[in-house]
Amino acid sequence: MDRRSFLGRTLAGAAAVTLSGLPLGMVSACAPKKESGNVTGLKLSFQEGIAPGKSLSEKLDYMESLGVVGFEPGGGNLAGRVNEIQQALAGRNIKVSAICAGFSGFILAEYPKVKAEFDSTMRDIVAAAGELGSTGVIMVPAFNGQKPCRPHTLETRAFLTEQLHELGEYALKCGTTVILEPLNRGEAFYLRQVADAAAICRDSGSAGVKCMGDFWHMQEETSDYAAFMAAGTEYLQHVHIASRGRRIMPGEDGDKDNYIAGMRALKELGYDKYISFECGTAGNREETVPAAVALLREQWEKA
Repeated sequence: MDRRSFLGRTLAGAAAVTLSGLPLGMVSACAPKKESGNVTGLKLSFQEGIAPGKSLSEKLDYMESLGVVGFEPGGGNLAGRVNEIQQALAGRNIKVSAICAGFSGFILAEYPKVKAEFDSTMRDIVAAAGELGSTGVIMVPAFNGQKPCRPHTLETRAFLTEQLHELGEYALKCGTTVILEPLNRGEAFYLRQVADAAAICRDSGSAGVKCMGDFWHMQEETSDYAAFMAAGTEYLQHVHIASRGRRIMPGEDGDKDNYIAGMRALKELGYDKYISFECGTAGNREETVPAAVALLREQWEKA
């Protein structure tokens, strides 16, 4: 090998070692933007309490005026609301996105009665979600306050993947999915990062088990970009958004509310599902909601 070839290879290796020592978020931020072959538009969704309005019809009118195309209802009594929601959405350019929980009990409960409550109520919600054409029903394996709970062990993980396989297969028969939501450590000891959720989806062995990311909870992550990329197109089914300080409307916490790195990942993945508002507001909804929508569209264009 001549001296020029030797130096070229040495410098290339040194650069690789240097980059490997950087946080992934910094590496992705420095990397040139990639153009996905399947770039989709920003599809915003509102949970039911986001839009101002006294009735569901008024809320949907307001959403249409902002170009919001997804509606995320809660799962409580969803079976009893199927006709109401279908009629309210008829003729509109708005579809049901995900269903936000609403079940009783929890999947990792130690008490059989509490686990049975989860099994029954979750399946009722999944069936109703299928009727509504929803992308899936959001669930958390266990919140910190839900006790007694199975311990955080490999045996518990194996139990969870087995249970999710059954639930995911049922969801597929209903024409929908179940969506695992990682939370921050203040709310849940189990399942805190998107990559962990994606791995559980994989190990469940069911295409009906998916996961999501929530920009609020994703402050547990070292990189929004890497978190979404870890889930990839196979498992990422939904996204929640809120301000990154007080969990209010995007933009109400100023410069903290930067979602560009995560949005870049979504665009590169060709993510074609919804980013749904799950937040309150410190101001007047008539002002903060449209401002938040405008901010997200601006950042999506920059991503």
